[in-house]
Amino acid sequence: MEQFTRIILLFISTVFVNNFILVRFLGICPFLGVSKHVETAFSMGLATTFVMTLTGMATWLINTFILEMFNLPFLQYVSFIIVIASLVQFVEMFIKKSSPVLYKALGIYLPLITTNCAILGLALLIPLNGYNFIESIVFGFAAGVGFTLAIVLMAGLRETLEFGDVPAALKGVPITLIIAGIMALAFMGFAGLISI
Repeated sequence: MEQFTRIILLFISTVFVNNFILVRFLGICPFLGVSKHVETAFSMGLATTFVMTLTGMATWLINTFILEMFNLPFLQYVSFIIVIASLVQFVEMFIKKSSPVLYKALGIYLPLITTNCAILGLALLIPLNGYNFIESIVFGFAAGVGFTLAIVLMAGLRETLEFGDVPAALKGVPITLIIAGIMALAFMGFAGLISI
């Protein structure tokens, strides 16, 4: 029961308290680049969640059974980047085959998941926090859910602002950065709510 409670708290903490975009400021590039329309943002969030969940699982296995066992911690960055790049290629091929429309909508941002610092940050935080296998999967999934939540919220606000009376000097990037800052302040209100 205690382990189950810890898993639930880890999930809530990762989604809200330590949100990768709005609190840790990782993954800002797709957050700003793919948040113009809710549908595209949601699809990007799903693809990123899938990659983050698999990354959490794969990096724990590699770190535990190869890097730690053979005393090779200096290969963490290289091995994690290879794992992430492979997973992104897999997702890209799957989306290209299953949904060509979504593949076109995501455009250049899909291959850019490889260079999404949120995913590498996730891979590096797992051994740093000493998570076990189940916690690593939950951490990866929750990080993806938090990413999706933030990017969809931003897309909804940007779509609404297209019909708003925004001063000409603030249209485009300036109002987007102001909204991102306000959202980050709002999420920082969760700080200290849960400590794991």
